[in-house]
Order: sequence, then structure tokens, then C-alpha cells
Amino acid sequence: MIYRLLKPALFALDPEAAHALSLAAIKPLAALLRPARAESERAGRLAVDVAGLRFPNPLGMAAGYDKDAEVPDALLALGFGFAEVGSITPLAQAGNPRPRLFRLVEDRAVINRMGFNNAGGAAAAARLAARRARGGIVGVNLGANKDSADKAADYAAMAALMAPLASYLAVNVSSPNTPGLRALQDPTALSGLLDEVIAAARGSAGAGSGSAHTPPIFLKVAPDLTPADIDAIARIAVDKRLGALIVANTTISRPVLASPHGHESGGLSGAPLRALALRRLRDFRDATGGAVPLIGVGGIASADDAWERIRAGASLVQLYSAMVYEGPGIARRIVRGIEKLMAREGFATIAEAAASA
Repeated sequence: MIYRLLKPALFALDPEAAHALSLAAIKPLAALLRPARAESERAGRLAVDVAGLRFPNPLGMAAGYDKDAEVPDALLALGFGFAEVGSITPLAQAGNPRPRLFRLVEDRAVINRMGFNNAGGAAAAARLAARRARGGIVGVNLGANKDSADKAADYAAMAALMAPLASYLAVNVSSPNTPGLRALQDPTALSGLLDEVIAAARGSAGAGSGSAHTPPIFLKVAPDLTPADIDAIARIAVDKRLGALIVANTTISRPVLASPHGHESGGLSGAPLRALALRRLRDFRDATGGAVPLIGVGGIASADDAWERIRAGASLVQLYSAMVYEGPGIARRIVRGIEKLMAREGFATIAEAAASA
């Protein structure tokens, strides 16, 4: 109700200004998250085990909202089962020139060409270290600097920095807004990059925490992949024993759009991505044979959308653009809806529903 009243004023602002305001508005909510409540949720019927982690519910905030790890605990307090911060690069960078973020209101969509704007790895690591004792599932989405001569080395450096601080590490080679980045999805390049990331994470996690625990490595893929790409990436994911595949990032394709901003370059997210992202999720389910957990993202705006991904094989789901249109209450609405759908269809757990795909 409150968000509906505030929405016209927020939408009158530049999208980046509105985004910054939303971060400031939810930040105080972090104080509402209590370890006892979080532990209770971890034991609830919506809890999901993926890659050795117990997620209190299957809905997460996707990377892109909290680029600098400013509000992960506030997001958890809003009802998300996990928060993925980033993308974070080794060095701070301003990103692409403005304007670079567009609301497509008529399409309930967003186009962005942000370009991994963030304050850099050291600043984010300090924030994550300060909140580490609070617990909760907080993943870190890793990126490479635009001007880096060795992007694989950037990912390895970020893995080493973040391994002691992250619940999981997500390798993002699927953003369309950094030149040359998607080329890293080429099988040969991807295999070598993942080897570097895994080695760096293992070395740093043990040294940084005094234990041999290494956060699982997730890989975020684009929806704009050919069948050969999908098969190759699936084989690599199985071979490297990745913790999960995140399917999918924004798309450079353009369905028919009603908004006057529909011609803008960048990655398209929101409602128009829904069908393509669902199709890619099913493709990766078939290609992996269920051997790698899947996280469904792209166009999820309701419990029905989330449940459709779960029934298509996703163990977890994420959203971001939908919160622009629905407000911060969307997390609890979707989680409650998933629980009702699970009960209605006779599933005891989310894992059971995902396995039935």
C-alpha cells in the first residue's frame, strides 16, 4: 500500500536516483534481522539445500540491485532467502556514460547498460567482513574491470578476496555491458577461467578462515545462447562440479516492446524476458540431466512465475526488476505464494518439486 502511494513520485525521478533512494530507504531494516529468526527460517518447510548451503526459502535478490554490498541484511529482513551482491570488480570504476538505466513502464521491464559501476573489491570486502557474524546467505557476484588486459586474472583476484567472506561466489561472464565479457562463455576460455577461480577461492578460503571450507562457485549465463553453447557450458559445469548455474542474465534480443525506450542498447530484463529465461532454464535442465542445481532468474514477478521455474527444475529463483514495479513487499508475497502452491500441489519440499521436472 505504502509503495503504491510513493511509486508515482519515485517514477518521476531519474531511475538511478530512485535506485539510490531505495537503497537508503531499506538500509535501516537490517536491524530487524535477528539470528534466532533466521535460524528458525532455516528449519522451515521452504528451506532448500543447494551446494552445501541451507537457504531458508528459495527466493533471492539477484545481482545488480546491491552492487556494493551495502544492504544484504536489509534484503534478508525483507524476506528474501538470500541476497547476491555485485557485480564487484577488483578496482572501482564509474561504469558507462549516463543515461544508462531505463524503465520500460509499458512493458514492466528495464534496460540497463550500467557497465559494472561499483566502488571496487576492497570497499565491498570491508562491508562484508563487518556483517559476517550476522549469518544469512550472501553471495558475491564477481566481475572484471572494463580496461583489464587479463579479465580471467580479475575474476581470480576477486575470488581470492571474497572467498572468506561469501556464502557463494557467482562468476558473471554474461553481462552484455562490458566489451568482450560474453566471449568468456566460449568453452575453452570458460574452462580456463573457472580453473583459475576455483584455485584462487580454495587457496584464499583456507588461508583466510583457518578452515578448508571453500564457498561453492556458481556460474551466471546469458539467455542468448545457441544449443551448442548450452551443451558445452553444461558439460563444463558438470566437469568442474559447479555449485549451480544461474539462468539467465539480461538479454540483448528485443521482442516487440511498447515503451519508447525499447530501442535503447543494453540488457533487457523484466516481463519480456520471462519466456526466454524459462526456455533456457529447461534447456540447461535437459543438458545437465539434473546433475547441477539451477537458479531461475529473469522475468519473475509473482509466486506463479517463481513456481513455474521451480517446476521446470530450478532449486532457487531470483528477481530484481519486478521490485521496481511491485516494491519491497514483493519478497514476502512471493514466498507466501510459493508455500501455498507447494501445499496445493502436494509437495513436501521445494527440492521435491524441482526434482519432478
